Amino acid sequence: MSRKRILLAAIVLTVFCLGIVVGRRAGRPASSLASPSFPGAAAACVDFHEAGQHTGQSGCVSGRVLKVFTSRNGNTFLDFCEDYRDCPFSSLIFSSEQSKFGALQSLSGRQIEIRGRITVYQGKPEIIIHDPGQIRVAP
Repeated sequence: MSRKRILLAAIVLTVFCLGIVVGRRAGRPASSLASPSFPGAAAACVDFHEAGQHTGQSGCVSGRVLKVFTSRNGNTFLDFCEDYRDCPFSSLIFSSEQSKFGALQSLSGRQIEIRGRITVYQGKPEIIIHDPGQIRVAP
């Protein structure tokens, strides 16, 4: 093999490897709201009314999204109740992570499952959603 061919092959291989690394660091595409690789999909989800019984645990919470609300500072909430103040569960996507997600408004009216660590904020259980793979439209 000539030096030019070896150099060309090395450049092509380097570009290919860089593409893989960059793709993995970027995460999943924004269109993967209904990801088939939903972690632990076989595990049962609890209704959002029961999420408080599982605080401190990683798990799955399900419910129908009644409203997708984005606050003035850009944080998005998936609301499962008419009045979020009286709702026994909350889910949140921080504005800094919005670019990872597609059209979240499309979740309104849909039954979804959210996976993640169930924490408590201001006395209410919640899951903070960091990745589109944490959300799955229920079958």
